[in-house]
Amino acid sequence: MGATATMDRSLTAKPEIETSPAAGARDELIGDPLTSGHVPQVDNMTLLFFAYREFTGDADRMLTRLGFGRAHHRVLFFVSRKPGMTVAELLQILAITKQSLARVLRQMIASGHIVQRTGVDDRRQRLLFPTRLGRELILALSQSQSDRIARALDGLATGGTQAISRFMYQMVDPEQRRQLAQLLEIDLDAATVNGNEPEQRR
Repeated sequence: MGATATMDRSLTAKPEIETSPAAGARDELIGDPLTSGHVPQVDNMTLLFFAYREFTGDADRMLTRLGFGRAHHRVLFFVSRKPGMTVAELLQILAITKQSLARVLRQMIASGHIVQRTGVDDRRQRLLFPTRLGRELILALSQSQSDRIARALDGLATGGTQAISRFMYQMVDPEQRRQLAQLLEIDLDAATVNGNEPEQRR
């Protein structure tokens, strides 16, 4: 899911899109497919799309039966990764509006999957915790995803797992990696030396 959440996050730097197309551009049909000649990484982008579709598919079906969606999954996943995280921390990770998060949190609190508590040292803080029901749900949602990752990794040569971890880490914008380091409990300084993948603290 750490990798899945990054994929959905809107890019901070968006290319400018021509809003007033040249005359005839709307009606001109293009018959040749998009290839690496147009976009160098288009094949990897296609692979990433299909991998993400399969990765989320099993969980999506379970969520639908509960009346939840991917936003609920993300919230429960990260609250479960760090019980007691503040609403502000969750907002920063998900990069969504307060209104969007408030709606999802209300539903998950009402359903008994998450509870909200006032901070002990700072009573302005709102701390989020999964309930036993929430923990059972995130375990069920995560099992099929974990199994799919394990099967894919089993087919890789020695060192492949580290290469995949390095790839996903490098996909994260540098300014966002400190957040990731805190969640994964890794040494960010050591992780960024010579572009190496993060190493989890023992």
